[in-house]
Amino acid sequence: MSLPRPLDGITVISLEHAIAAPFCTRQLADLGARVIKIERPGVGDFARRYDERVHGEASHFVWTNRSKESLALDLKQPAAQQVLAQLLAQADVLVQNLAPGAAARMGLSFDALHEQHPKLIVCDISGYGAGGPYEQRKAYDLLVQSEAGFLSVTGTPDDMVKAGNSIADIAAGMYAYTGILSALLQRGRTGLGSRIDVSMLESLAEWMSYPLYYAYQGQTPPPRTGAAHATIYPYGPFATGDGLTVMLGLQNEREWALFCDQVLEDPALTNDPRFASNSQRVAHRDQLRALILDCFSRLSAEQVIARLDAATIANAHVNDMAALWQHPQLAARQRWVEVDSPGGPIPALLPPGTSNQWQPRMDAVPALGQHSHAILAELGYDDGAIADLGRQGVI
Repeated sequence: MSLPRPLDGITVISLEHAIAAPFCTRQLADLGARVIKIERPGVGDFARRYDERVHGEASHFVWTNRSKESLALDLKQPAAQQVLAQLLAQADVLVQNLAPGAAARMGLSFDALHEQHPKLIVCDISGYGAGGPYEQRKAYDLLVQSEAGFLSVTGTPDDMVKAGNSIADIAAGMYAYTGILSALLQRGRTGLGSRIDVSMLESLAEWMSYPLYYAYQGQTPPPRTGAAHATIYPYGPFATGDGLTVMLGLQNEREWALFCDQVLEDPALTNDPRFASNSQRVAHRDQLRALILDCFSRLSAEQVIARLDAATIANAHVNDMAALWQHPQLAARQRWVEVDSPGGPIPALLPPGTSNQWQPRMDAVPALGQHSHAILAELGYDDGAIADLGRQGVI
C-alpha cells in the first residue's frame, strides 16, 4: 500500500499553456494533487507542437505535463462554461496563464469566483502582473529575460546571451507553486481561499537581486564574462592540455593558498600583490588567467581534476546533454524512472527533494483530450450527452 502524498485529495483546474503554469501544476501533481488540464479541442496546449523530439511529442510538453488529466473543452461555447462551472464547484485551486484579461472576461477572476466558491484558491500567472503600464503586454520568456536585465549580465563582453532554458517561466512557475502551497496552508487556518498574482518579471527580478545590489546607487554592474564568474576569480572554465575544459571555483583566501601551492605548484603566488585578495584577482584576471592556462596546458583534464580534488578545490566536468543523461550521480541515486507518454515510455527525473514519508506521483503524460469522457462522466453526463458535446465541438 502506497503512503499518502501531501496533496492527495486536492483538485487543481488549470487553464494553462506553454511553461510557467504547466510547470507549476506538474509539481502540484508530483505531490499528489489531481490536475485537470483544460485544452482547446483539436489543438491543445500550443507547447505540444514546439518540437517532436520525444517519440513524436514535444520536449517542453513531456517535461511539464506528466501526471495530469487532459480535458478538451472549447471555453468559447456556453456548454463548455457549464462544464467548467461544475468542475470549479469541486476544485481547490484554479491556475491560469491565459492572455492578459482573458480569464476575467470569462468570469474567472478571483473577485467573480470568491463569493460563490469561498474556499477556491485562484493563481494568476502573467508576464508583468495586474495593473501598471505593462499589464497588457505580451510576455515570452526571452522578452522577460531582457526586461529583467538578465541579458545585461549574461554572455561575453561582445555578445549578450540568453539562458539555455526557460528561466523566466521556471521562476514564475516556482513562485506560483510555492504560493499555492502557502495558500493551502492559510486556508487550513482561515477556511478561505485567496488570490495569488505571479509575475514573470517580478520572479526573475528577484533572482537578479545579487547583480542589482552589486550595482546599487549607480555603481558599475557586473560585466558579462562568459562562463566565468563576474565578481569572483578564479571561478569558471579553464582549458587543459588535452583539449578539454575543467570548471573550478575558489571562495576564500584559504582556498587561494591551496590552489597556488598544490594545483599551480607555485606557492609564491599566494602573496603576489596582484592576487592578494579576491578584488585584486578580479582586477587582474587576465594576468592570472594566463598563469593558470600555462600550468593547465601541460596537464590533462583528469590530471587537473586530480590536483583540484587533492587540494579540496571545488571543480566540475563541463557536461553536455548526453553526459547529463548518463550522469553517474543521478544513476547512483536512482533518480530516473519510466513514465508513459502518447508516444511510448520515456525516462523522467524524480522531482528534487526526497521525502522518507511519501513517493512523488510519476504518472503518464496525457494525450490531448484523453480524459474528457471520464471527467464528464464523473460530472453526471451520460454517453449520449458526451457524444453530443463531441458533435458540437465542445470537447
